[in-house]
Amino acid sequence: MTTVEIEYCVPCGFLETAMQTQRHLLEEFGRDLTGVELQPGHGGVFEVRVGEETIWDKDVHGGDVDHELVADAVGETLAVDD
Repeated sequence: MTTVEIEYCVPCGFLETAMQTQRHLLEEFGRDLTGVELQPGHGGVFEVRVGEETIWDKDVHGGDVDHELVADAVGETLAVDD
């Protein structure tokens, strides 16, 4: 099984976005995941990782998290692991 990790900047107020992303992934893949973990961070970080692979990075993809693109990337990772 796979764990998704969401690291978010606490001072930036990204907790709500992290929780929305977590909820979306659990609704989409709940049975196929070990968990979706929230990891508090700082410095403007918002990253979604599956294992060692970063599948969403605010600095690369922009400030607004596209939950569908994140879900697609997680889905691709899960398909490879099958």
